[in-house]
Amino acid sequence: MNKLLVMLAALSLTASCNCFKPEKRVHRLLTDRTQTLAVAESCTGGTIAARFTAMPGASAYFLCGVVSYSNEAKTKLLGVDPEVGGLTFDLTLHAATVLSTIVVLWSEIKRLVVGLFSKRFNAEQAYVLKIILSMIPVVIVGFTLEPFLQSLVEDLPNHGILLLVGAMLLVTAILLTFAYYAKPRHKETISYRDAFIIGLAQAVATLPGLSRSGTTIATGLILGNRKESVAQFSFLMVLAPILGKMVLDLMSGELAALSIGTAPLLAGFAAAFVVGCLACKFMINIVKRGKLNWFAIYCTLVGGLAIIRYFVIQ
Repeated sequence: MNKLLVMLAALSLTASCNCFKPEKRVHRLLTDRTQTLAVAESCTGGTIAARFTAMPGASAYFLCGVVSYSNEAKTKLLGVDPEVGGLTFDLTLHAATVLSTIVVLWSEIKRLVVGLFSKRFNAEQAYVLKIILSMIPVVIVGFTLEPFLQSLVEDLPNHGILLLVGAMLLVTAILLTFAYYAKPRHKETISYRDAFIIGLAQAVATLPGLSRSGTTIATGLILGNRKESVAQFSFLMVLAPILGKMVLDLMSGELAALSIGTAPLLAGFAAAFVVGCLACKFMINIVKRGKLNWFAIYCTLVGGLAIIRYFVIQ
């Protein structure tokens, strides 16, 4: 059973890519064990079911497939408790993401905290003010446009999320390319003006598929700031908004602490923490080495595949 679960997990992760086909292995395992399979899909939009039914002999074990994208459909069609894995799980992942960033940038965060309590205005206090300034646009978007953005995604036509995410990834790639070829000016520090503009970029990056780190870092580089400074600022500026969102969610009183098991919560926290640490270090190293073109190529490939997939399944 462990092998089967691993292969099914691999299939869900590679649903939009035909270069790796774990469904063949699952096909053999189910046939040999005379077991059956039914799938419930969301963002993959029926892709997993299609890959099984395309294989000869799948009718011997494949029972059915359900595509339920909206939360309402998941509740009505599948009987999923709307609270299961919802707010509680989201908060757990957010906490892990914040912790991973703090661990990676601990020395800088410690320096800022110590300098913040100085009686005289210093560089650390100025940096914190710039971070606060950069938060203003995303806070405004969060309080005024969040319902609109949620409805925008939920009201998309069939598989429309693939087209939207693909297009936004291509926009990210264009921004990264501009940043890569931008004439370096190497400003010593990020100005208040630049901090606010980078904050505007972060607010725009609330659109699905638009990379937050890629957008903010590219914007900072285009403005002429040093690579190391922009990369660090990009990850520090997101801590407060995430923490603020966590506090608002906690105050909402909608937590369901017992609706999901402790093991899944711990597993999700551990996975998000490890991935967050690796992603933060990886992105900072890419920026420092000036290898944004590789990230742009990656965004182009993934975005292109998403768009092609959208038109193929229409």
